[in-house]
Amino acid sequence: MTSVSSDASAVALDLFRLDGKVALVTGASRGLGRGMALALASAGADVILHASEQPADATAEDVQAMTGRRARTLTANLSSRAAADRLLDEALEAFGSLDILINNAGIIRRQPAAEHSDENWDEVIEVNLTNVFRLSRAAGQHMLRRGTGGKIINIASMLSFQGGITVPSYAAAKGGLVQLTKALANEWAPHGINVNAIAPGYMETDNTEALRADPARYQTITDRIPAGKWGTPQDLAGAAIFLASRASDYVHGHVLVVDGGWLSR
Repeated sequence: MTSVSSDASAVALDLFRLDGKVALVTGASRGLGRGMALALASAGADVILHASEQPADATAEDVQAMTGRRARTLTANLSSRAAADRLLDEALEAFGSLDILINNAGIIRRQPAAEHSDENWDEVIEVNLTNVFRLSRAAGQHMLRRGTGGKIINIASMLSFQGGITVPSYAAAKGGLVQLTKALANEWAPHGINVNAIAPGYMETDNTEALRADPARYQTITDRIPAGKWGTPQDLAGAAIFLASRASDYVHGHVLVVDGGWLSR
């Protein structure tokens, strides 16, 4: 019985391996993107690390030192459609193929709705939604041509479900991202391309620095999280590996919430 049980466990764990796979992670220089890139590499994937300005060299060094996997850095300002188009081409040139895309890069602009400028609205929608579609479309075209499937993971938010305060453009983009995830899944699931999303809860990243710097708001949010604490990039590691691996082959159009219980409160 022990031998059979061990064999079954080994087979199950193998479903989470990413050996021989190539992943592109946007916004991989820090925070959630860096954490997910390291997680995929630890499961065996070679990783292409996108950053908006300065190359994600520190992440690449850690990938190679900690996992021995190949890492390549690319830069592209995702507020530019031309840069977004170039990113997928350069990713394919780097390792010759692409199996996994994690659309993590995003920006947030905090400004009350009555004063929320067109410039803020346009920039957030462009980076967080429009160019996520464009990158997904390009990755999907590659995966469809190749005919062996693939994984696309979009990073949603609690504000995919809630309205938030002073972030109307971010809430609109993240709400749209969930619908985009479902729309792409509907079309590409028959071709073995899994399109899913992860919705992180309140995480200790640059995007939440303003919230964490406000003692009253920070405490109010923390008190509502059933887990009693904010999450860290490491808390997304398992979710990212699952959705990038064969273990999720029958999961399509799903939003996996990793929020310490926030939405259940």
